[in-house]
Amino acid sequence: MVNALIALITGLTTGGLSCLAVQGGLLASSLAAQLEQDVQQPRPPRSRQGNADRPVPPGMAAPILLFLAAKLAAYTLLGFLLGLAGSMVQLGTIGRAVLQFAIGVFMIGNALRMLNVHPIFRYFAFEPPKVLTRYLRRRAKRDTGWLTPLLLGALTVLIPCGVTQSMMALAVATGDPFAGAAILFAFTLGASPVFFAVAYFATRLGTRLERYFNRLVAVTVLVLGFVAIETGLNLMGSPYSISALARNLTGAPVAAAEAMPDGAQVLSIDVKNYGYIPEVLVAAADRPVRLELKTWNTRSCSRAFTIPALKLEKLLPATGTVVVEIPPQPAGSVLQFSCSMGMYGGVIRFN
Repeated sequence: MVNALIALITGLTTGGLSCLAVQGGLLASSLAAQLEQDVQQPRPPRSRQGNADRPVPPGMAAPILLFLAAKLAAYTLLGFLLGLAGSMVQLGTIGRAVLQFAIGVFMIGNALRMLNVHPIFRYFAFEPPKVLTRYLRRRAKRDTGWLTPLLLGALTVLIPCGVTQSMMALAVATGDPFAGAAILFAFTLGASPVFFAVAYFATRLGTRLERYFNRLVAVTVLVLGFVAIETGLNLMGSPYSISALARNLTGAPVAAAEAMPDGAQVLSIDVKNYGYIPEVLVAAADRPVRLELKTWNTRSCSRAFTIPALKLEKLLPATGTVVVEIPPQPAGSVLQFSCSMGMYGGVIRFN
């Protein structure tokens, strides 16, 4: 449920802009006939403010809504299939890290393509086959009905934007078809208002905001690409991720292990929806550690606890305590831990 909420918020904030930048061409095709028809109609007299006050044709709303409805249905079905695939082929920690790296590299390349940094980045874009695109655009010019926007909206699954690909990876990681469907449904629903508003008022905005809009989306996708790479580093247990370096530089609070009569030592971590408390723990070297993971109505991905170096993965209950036995570690060892998505993490140091 929390993952779906995160997906909805992501759609509302950055998803709409990112998706529109990548998929706007298909929407433009679905509006071609309506725009042409509008151009041929007599225009009302211009006001003193000029073209900015020209009313948007009411006929523009219907094809945009049909386009978005088909897109919502298609992505919900895609989420179901991705969750089903994840249930059959579960990716390990390293597999998820590699996937996050691949997503991050693609998003960064796509952002650099949008910024026209170098022609080589033109390859960082997914497009439907040119034959199909040409056919649909020809059809759009002849068809003012409902079929074209529905078909083009469904075809957006062929060209997911970088943010959408992150949501697709999250759907796969759930390993549940219904959870995967809920994530992509929530994300697509959240992205729809911005998508609709920008497309609907495009004729009023004209070219005044176009260049700034494209740059804003490119920068957003670029940042999200680095975030995806950061999560990949966390999943690998790398000490060079930004969050790991920040813990070292800021001096995060440290919790020491409690010695037990049997020679073991106990560490306790509170697993919250927003991460792990504490993030830095210290234990004595060459002695076993009993790690207690405590949850209280926890629903986020922090429940999927991993220690990459030990190849340990535990799915924690929403409420309860799970004990993980960590074998003795030599002095100077550092064990990074994180959630299954690399969003939250921490470290255990052995002295």
